[in-house]
Amino acid sequence: MSALRVRPGRSEDLAAIDEIYAHYIQETAITFDLEPAGAEARRAWFAQFGETGRHRLFVAERDAVVGWSCSHGFRPKGAYQTSVETTIYLRPEATGTGAGTALYRALFDALVREDVHRAYAGITLPNPASEALHRRFGFEPVGVFHEVGRKHDRWWDVRWYEKRL
Repeated sequence: MSALRVRPGRSEDLAAIDEIYAHYIQETAITFDLEPAGAEARRAWFAQFGETGRHRLFVAERDAVVGWSCSHGFRPKGAYQTSVETTIYLRPEATGTGAGTALYRALFDALVREDVHRAYAGITLPNPASEALHRRFGFEPVGVFHEVGRKHDRWWDVRWYEKRL
């Protein structure tokens, strides 16, 4: 197995990002998306990220992309601009390999140089691995939205986490 490399995401990574994300859409309630977005929507999504600024995208690769993380707008109103929501997804076989830690390290190393005051993460429960990762990076739980999403014929709670930057 080759060494893990983390780098800024590129448009050429979108197919791999979609493939990773599609697994979580179809097989889990970790995301509340119900259908894959498609190539055009994914390109529009990608346009929000830059090599500087609050909204960043990183990928981890070992011969191929094994995961991705990003920061994106928390809410669309102007006063929320210095808050971001973070997202991280790994290929199932990449969990527990250090890829998630490496991705979040790159993301937060980049964000510390930007005008970001808080980062937020919503985690569908139960997800002990994601909760542990977020706590390792200094996120603290701030509340639970009960039965906020319905997927796979059941209701799901989301615990929200906050990190000061």
